[in-house]
Amino acid sequence: MGLTKARITNKETHDTITCLFNPTEYTITKQNAWQSKPVVGKNVPKLDFTGGGAQKLTMDLFFDVFEQEGADVSKDIQKLMALTLIHPKPKNDKTKKSRPPLCIFEWGPRWSFTAVVMELKVKYTLFREDGMPVRATATITLQEAEDDTQQPKQNPTSYSEGGSRRRQVRPRDTLAQIAYEEYGDSNRWRDIANANGLDDPLALSPGQILAIPPRR
Repeated sequence: MGLTKARITNKETHDTITCLFNPTEYTITKQNAWQSKPVVGKNVPKLDFTGGGAQKLTMDLFFDVFEQEGADVSKDIQKLMALTLIHPKPKNDKTKKSRPPLCIFEWGPRWSFTAVVMELKVKYTLFREDGMPVRATATITLQEAEDDTQQPKQNPTSYSEGGSRRRQVRPRDTLAQIAYEEYGDSNRWRDIANANGLDDPLALSPGQILAIPPRR
């Protein structure tokens, strides 16, 4: 089995940026909001929890096409930059104004991080004789945009069976592939389709939450 590459998918255009080299490390941060209220006669103030903060993921992505004749890194970098630009399709429900797209960062079969790009810095480190960039490092900070624990049910039949758990659809997932990963039997895709009220087994979209019936 080959090395699984980290990738980022634009949820609006479905463009996927696949890392040529996986990150060597990444940093996850999360803050919670607490309000301090002084208490007369006490050494320590009372703390009231006012809300959870979003997780932030920061990492370096590496791109190198030096050995590919005529290639440059601009294509992947442009896809990354598109995640910071306003896209006409998604709009704020209240202001009705467009915003940059959501994206999904995934690495391996179990980790899927729906986020927005908070910061992107690209450093070009190698060029061809004509100035074409062939190597770059992109430092990116993603902020959690959806709380998977609070995702709404997809339809009235979802999670109706006791013991069901949830799974987020990744780009290029199919029901047969999901069934194989969950049960070791691709033929059980119908169980997943029935549990989620899916008439069309191909009607999956990245980020969609599926109910996974328990093993039998």
